[in-house]
Amino acid sequence: MPSDLARLEQCLRKAVVAEDSYLTEIASHLIEAGGKRVRPGFAIASGGTSQSEAVAASEDVIMGGVAVELVHIGSLYHDDVMDEANTRRNAQSVNARWGNLRAILAGDFLLARASEIAARLGTEVAELLAATIGQLCEGQILELRDTYNIDRTQSDYERSISGKTASLLATACRVGGIVGQCRRADIEALTEFGHSYGMAFQIVDDILDVIATDQQLGKPAGNDLLEGVYTLPVLRAAQGPDGDELRSLLGKDITLDQRDRARELVRSSSGVEEARSEAQVWADKAGSVLTSLPASVATAALQEAADHLIRRAANPLER
Repeated sequence: MPSDLARLEQCLRKAVVAEDSYLTEIASHLIEAGGKRVRPGFAIASGGTSQSEAVAASEDVIMGGVAVELVHIGSLYHDDVMDEANTRRNAQSVNARWGNLRAILAGDFLLARASEIAARLGTEVAELLAATIGQLCEGQILELRDTYNIDRTQSDYERSISGKTASLLATACRVGGIVGQCRRADIEALTEFGHSYGMAFQIVDDILDVIATDQQLGKPAGNDLLEGVYTLPVLRAAQGPDGDELRSLLGKDITLDQRDRARELVRSSSGVEEARSEAQVWADKAGSVLTSLPASVATAALQEAADHLIRRAANPLER
């Protein structure tokens, strides 16, 4: 329900208020910049799947959504430091405005607040959120391990995005199901939906880094290539029959001109289409698993999200 998201927005802003107004300003920066709130939206919808009629989400479900969104935003603070990013959500990044040290500490503050909330929601939620933060770190470490590795395997790529993206979407759905007191079988289905959605979502995002503009992304396009992070469309293009020039460019630091040439090579190869097909498989899986859930307004909302992702997998530039 729209009112649930409005309540969540209020709780999200309240959750990052610190004793010091300076820390509050930094911690609130990306919240104020907006966002689609996909993860808390999934938590709220998951919590409502056992209700045949549309009802207001409980306070626990709302706060579960707040906790997962704080983990997401805190991870973005850290990501932007590692990527030396200057923009995020069409706004100046925290590290660009306040510096790396403050961005890291503010990110830690957000993770701490998320952990406090999770602890109040019960042991199972607290353990789940802690494990998810660990998975986020593991996924990022796997990505860093393969920096500038043009021979990175698809399996290693999938393990990385499973940790750094899909794990939190799966957790958002699982938290909603737990605090919404759904049946155990439904909680497992919701978790699988979130994971599959997250896998497709990240592959589409990686395709966009190759084919979209800065304005469409809300951040610099092609940044993964500059950072030596070779995603599925790039890896598939490099393995293709015309991948020799791409491989000769990559595997080391590159200039902006070389980045632009690498993007051209990937776009002209079959790599984007092959990656899009993989995203389609995951998106279809996300949609199909929802058929086991009770018919409800919330289940229909999740199905609508899955259908939209299926369309984006077919055409990544669709918004």
